[in-house]
Amino acid sequence: MPSPFPGMDPYLEHPQLWPGVHHWLIIEIARVLSPQLLPKYRVAVEVRMYETGGPNSLLVGIPDLIVKREQREQTKPSRSQVAVLSPPAQPVTVTTPIPEMIKEGYLEVQEVGTGEVVTALEILSPKNKRSGEGRNAYQKKRQRVLGSATNLVEIDLLRGGKPMPFFGANISSDYRILVSRENQRPYADLYAFNLPEAIPSFPLPLQSGDVEPVVDLQRLLNEIYDLSGYDLVIDYSKNPEPPLSEANAAWASSWLREKGL
Repeated sequence: MPSPFPGMDPYLEHPQLWPGVHHWLIIEIARVLSPQLLPKYRVAVEVRMYETGGPNSLLVGIPDLIVKREQREQTKPSRSQVAVLSPPAQPVTVTTPIPEMIKEGYLEVQEVGTGEVVTALEILSPKNKRSGEGRNAYQKKRQRVLGSATNLVEIDLLRGGKPMPFFGANISSDYRILVSRENQRPYADLYAFNLPEAIPSFPLPLQSGDVEPVVDLQRLLNEIYDLSGYDLVIDYSKNPEPPLSEANAAWASSWLREKGL
């Protein structure tokens, strides 16, 4: 069963589903592009790793001042000089930060022979769009690419979080695809689209003079939806997570009713 939505399915943005969707997209884009780029280029699946303690990485415990006060009270002699046993301390439940190793996949189009990275293709994750280690790690990578001779394709299929910065247009949209060619910087092509719209196809930038293959992201996402059986785990009678805007919620409700969902 295909996704009932004409474009991005907002239910795939659920935190429990998106990591799998992200992985599927990386692999399927590589699978489709590789035959079109060989033998001059190869598509390498790369992984970026960083450690995070989570959004609430604070050590919660008993302040030292309280511990010292209890010690003084326990050693203070009683007036009768009779030893009195204090009741055993009762533990309390606290939360400690647990380091989590994050792995984010991305693609590199590399020139065969030289190993030069011609194009980097990134699909944003929720951690890239929230303040913290994930966004910092990605922004450092993004700045390196934008300051180099490497093309950048940045795919944002997530409504939540803060979009990556760009300048020159006051554009607000649910989703974005940025195509930055190294020979046209600081200018770039932005494909901005909303929930009711199909995901636009885009050309993959390569070296000057090469034929650029077109990435049909909508078709790939539809195929992934079928292959992974997302229709078996998504309950379209419930609200998606993150929640939709009021306008999108009204449209989605009407659309799903038309589809019998």
